[in-house]
Amino acid sequence: MKTHLSTYVALVHHSEKALAESLRIVGEGHAEHPDVLFTCQALAAMSLEHVERLKPMAQRYGEDSGGSVTEPERLHAAGLAEVRTGPVGLLRDLQDLHMLATLTQTTWTVIGQGAQGLRDDDLLALSKDALTGTARQLAWFVTRMKAAAPQALVIAR
Repeated sequence: MKTHLSTYVALVHHSEKALAESLRIVGEGHAEHPDVLFTCQALAAMSLEHVERLKPMAQRYGEDSGGSVTEPERLHAAGLAEVRTGPVGLLRDLQDLHMLATLTQTTWTVIGQGAQGLRDDDLLALSKDALTGTARQLAWFVTRMKAAAPQALVIAR
């Protein structure tokens, strides 16, 4: 049976890889904040685990990069190829990570719905696990943005 799931498998694959690489760049770029460095490393590992677990599904459904895959790559290249400096830079980098993780989250949501329609329990379990991990990533981005915002926005340097 031909499905369009291959488009979303390719999209989530590239989104997770772009998110992992962006987390690595942001963590290293803001290494003066140890919590940012170590948490970004842990969150990047989470995305890379999703990529590994996706491989059998990519073999099963294929990966059709019919133009859709350019979105996360464009976001990565435009927003997270390098870090910004200072407190406002950290805040903006966290916002960019949040945006990329949101794309990843909604893509996993769509894949989960497709898995239900196909009655693919393995893919459904993966999408649920990945959504849980992505929710953790998003929660940390929001928490860290809340912590960074007062210093970035109120305290002039």
